[in-house]
Amino acid sequence: MNVSWGYSPKIEKYIPLGDFPPDKYLIIAKQAIENLGWKLSHISSTGLIAYTPISFQSYSEEITIRIDTNFAIIKSECVGIQMLFNDYGKNALNLDKFFHELAYVEFHLQDIWEESLTKFHDFVATQDDDYFEKAPLTVKNKIKNVLFLFFPQKGYVVTPLLVIANVIYYFIFVMLTIFMFRYFGTQEAEDVYKKTSSYIGANSRDLVLSGQYWRLITHQFVHWSLMHLFFNMYALIYIGLMIEHKLGGRRFIFVYLLSGICGGLVSLVTHEVGFMAGASGSIMGLFGAFLALLLSKAFEKNATKAMFISTIIVTIFMLLNGIRGRTDNSAHIGGLISGFIVCYIIFNEKLTKWTLKPMIRYGLSMGLVLVFSAAILSLTPQYQYKEFEVLQQKFTENSNEFGEVYSIPSNYSKEEKLKIIKESGLDIWAENARVVKKMQALNLNKSQRAKVEFYAKITAKTTKISALLYRECQENNYNYRGEIRSLSYDINDIRLEEGDRLRAEEN
Repeated sequence: MNVSWGYSPKIEKYIPLGDFPPDKYLIIAKQAIENLGWKLSHISSTGLIAYTPISFQSYSEEITIRIDTNFAIIKSECVGIQMLFNDYGKNALNLDKFFHELAYVEFHLQDIWEESLTKFHDFVATQDDDYFEKAPLTVKNKIKNVLFLFFPQKGYVVTPLLVIANVIYYFIFVMLTIFMFRYFGTQEAEDVYKKTSSYIGANSRDLVLSGQYWRLITHQFVHWSLMHLFFNMYALIYIGLMIEHKLGGRRFIFVYLLSGICGGLVSLVTHEVGFMAGASGSIMGLFGAFLALLLSKAFEKNATKAMFISTIIVTIFMLLNGIRGRTDNSAHIGGLISGFIVCYIIFNEKLTKWTLKPMIRYGLSMGLVLVFSAAILSLTPQYQYKEFEVLQQKFTENSNEFGEVYSIPSNYSKEEKLKIIKESGLDIWAENARVVKKMQALNLNKSQRAKVEFYAKITAKTTKISALLYRECQENNYNYRGEIRSLSYDINDIRLEEGDRLRAEEN
């Protein structure tokens, strides 16, 4: 199997025509393509474009034949994203089928050349000879090697600039992380990453709801790892090559940033704690924009069908991959939907029965994003995690100190024993009761409220135990031992219930 590798896998053949007329070659090629069941998208005196059908083995490939001086340049190129950077032999198989059918058609057309030539010239006279410069894969064809992906050129300006910006931002993130590890070397790695993520502009529910709205933009350029960056930039370059020349640089960056903002807002709703980052929400917005362009008939009919199906397949694959992995799928979905809506509004001059000027369309899409942002920011609850963590730590420290009550040396005097029970028992749990009361006053999520309820039950039971132990010591007897044992059993049951609840949350 002849496998083609590369960012955009393709196979290209140069066929010398010699004395064979180019128009005859195109007539034969056209008939061969129709016999194979491929869909012709364009034909003119300079060449033709067709698309292979969708199958279980293939999204679709673009077949082009271009006449250049005395050569026919025949190419099969993948339309959709190819995983593992290869075409699995699809392009080579397409060309084999084509050349085999070409020989068959040439033999059967030899007796009707004049009739075929007349029909061909009458038809191509009505066609656009410049269509090759407008075709869906036009910009991809200009990419000669990987380095070209990073250089702005006509129809491909904003995409490489965004890629470079993301790479630079990642380099800054790495350098800052290294510095933080050296500066805060005694701290846990997780704490260092939290600090770095905060400084670099990652998305955070608590921080954004506190007024740091700029994170909705900066998080689009933050990536946690080289692989995170690589796969996002791979998808960005692919979609940029497909739609930037059709949208234009201004509309492209407009969709990119607004989709990232909307994706970040949806992410805030589904992530109560932690940091979120990455360009995937923005990139999914561009995929949504691609679907909007296809539905808006921005491309030729047969090209639209091939690209629509392949784009749907790729989009579903990315969303499913997000479900099974540690991926922020909420940002993906938010970006995809917002990208589709924003692009549809700014690309189409006529919405329903009204024709709108560009500035009105931009204003309308921006207004929708602002309304959505206001709704999310006002309706999303801001939980007091930090305050809860401080109180929880205080509760735990107090609870650990209670252990001294059970390890009082037997040779201590009654006064010494009473003092320990009071300080490490009664006083400690009186303090914990105040801590629980403060927790109950906080704005907490369902899980944290359940935790506070657990602390309240433990506090009530252990306060009673402390009081009974104190009375036993005062009266110098064990009259309350049965009640203490019963309370201890109750505490064990409460702890078991809490353990079951936590395991259920994890699952």
